[in-house]
Amino acid sequence: MSVYILGIESSCDDTSAAVFKDETILSNRVANQDVHKDFGGVVPELASRAHQQNIIPVVDKALKESGVKACDIAAVAFTRGPGLMGSLLVGTSFAKGFALAHDIPLVDVNHLHAHVLAHFIKEPDQDNKHPEFPFLCLLVSGGNSQIVLVKDYMNMEVIGQTIDDAAGEAFDKCAKVMGLPYPGGPWVDKLAKEGDPHAFQFAKPKIKNYDYSFSGLKTSFLYFLRDRIKEDPNFIEAHKKDLCASLQHTIVEILLNKLEKAADDLNISQVALAGGVSANSGLRIGLEKLAVRKNWITFIPKFAYTTDNAAMVAISGYYKYRAGDFVNHDAAPFSRVVF
Repeated sequence: MSVYILGIESSCDDTSAAVFKDETILSNRVANQDVHKDFGGVVPELASRAHQQNIIPVVDKALKESGVKACDIAAVAFTRGPGLMGSLLVGTSFAKGFALAHDIPLVDVNHLHAHVLAHFIKEPDQDNKHPEFPFLCLLVSGGNSQIVLVKDYMNMEVIGQTIDDAAGEAFDKCAKVMGLPYPGGPWVDKLAKEGDPHAFQFAKPKIKNYDYSFSGLKTSFLYFLRDRIKEDPNFIEAHKKDLCASLQHTIVEILLNKLEKAADDLNISQVALAGGVSANSGLRIGLEKLAVRKNWITFIPKFAYTTDNAAMVAISGYYKYRAGDFVNHDAAPFSRVVF
């Protein structure tokens, strides 16, 4: 008998709801919040208020698009964390209310696990290839840069992570210094396509094992611009494309060098990308080139599943439902990283 799962995602500034039939996606609705662009970053209070306005319409649209009635939902899965506490509380509260109203189980989902498990989403009438266990997943977002050893749907181990700033944060903060709009990562990617990736050299950290560090790169980038602007006040504008290309090349190289080392050491040839930064074209192309050289089998998510979305929450909820892994209604969200 088929199982219908409702997924709720509200960890940051996107309100999303998805409906799944077992592992197959039936709908995935996302409401974005444009208000944050005026502030150069997500304002937590504004985000939580927007979630309150969006959550009911988004869930209603997801249910209608799926053709599934609320009474047919077997369980509701929600993002418990990490994320912004105010935003998480909105999604958590709605999920609890929905579960109580329909007398169905409640499933809590780790946002980072969900990004990894997005690779197992099945789409109707599609050739749905997915990684085989064990595989490595490079999970890269605005707040996280991790290499995850995925042993099973419910068994993942972080073997490398950033000791300070994440790659996505480095993209956004360096973009801000160049005067690019928020979020800066996509703008850097766009301009980098027209620039020379070898035009400028920036600092690359030497960190042990499989861990990352991007604070030194940000400082190197900032000081480089400071010195060049003294010589030429118009330096950024005159070299913006080359700056973006060189910055992106450096970040991608740092990320992939560690991933290559981990794959070699563990003798793993199946490698996946996940997280918001996995939408970056330079990272995608870089991984594909590395895969050819290393004879890897790679898995790169569709753009719809790179950013925060409820589809990844619903598929995670399905596996936890199948394992009977439910949570009580006194479960509180958590804001910090708990993998």
